[in-house]
Amino acid sequence: MNNPKPPQPEGVAAAPAAAAPADGREAQLLAIARRLFAQKGFDATALRDIAEAAQITKAALYYYFPNKDALYERVVIESMDALLADVQAAVARAPTPTEKVRAFLHASADSMEERRDQWVAGSNAFWQAGATGRRGLALRQRDDYEKLLRACIESGIACGELRPVNPALAGRLLLSGLNQMSRWHRPGGLLRAREVIDQYLDIVLLGLLNRAAPAAAATNR
Repeated sequence: MNNPKPPQPEGVAAAPAAAAPADGREAQLLAIARRLFAQKGFDATALRDIAEAAQITKAALYYYFPNKDALYERVVIESMDALLADVQAAVARAPTPTEKVRAFLHASADSMEERRDQWVAGSNAFWQAGATGRRGLALRQRDDYEKLLRACIESGIACGELRPVNPALAGRLLLSGLNQMSRWHRPGGLLRAREVIDQYLDIVLLGLLNRAAPAAAATNR
């Protein structure tokens, strides 16, 4: 008898099916494409650039990826699939709404740190690809990702752990900090990505104002 699948937590979509593993040459081409998309941007990278970096002909590249649309699917869609699966699993394990918010951002930061080229390449391609059908799918994936964080915040508000703020704005604030990290955070630096996230969360959850400090008016007399 097969074991039934455990129910998904509220606000969490079912995890996408894993993609078939790429063969050695395909994996190499995907790695080169991610690196070039991260360095030059999606629009500025031609299939010719990828072929030259791999030291193959364009005809050989077309065997794997007939156009940039196909590469977009592999770089962006599959990256979002993996990210969604990571955050869904992390959120499902966390015991409280506030810990679910932290788990969501930790999983996202770990993904960015461990697969930096993939993260930056996916972001560049997402914003530069125009209104294609595949970008429509990527938009739905991004919405699912953001809705999961929003659901965690809403749950925290409902149970009284969090103040009754606008969940969408709170989620966007947290995601803005996360998305900017890839522009300045470097591997091997003083703080790991999830340690930066912890400081962001402490600031957001506790605020900057030191309520134990004397009032400004009193100190300026």
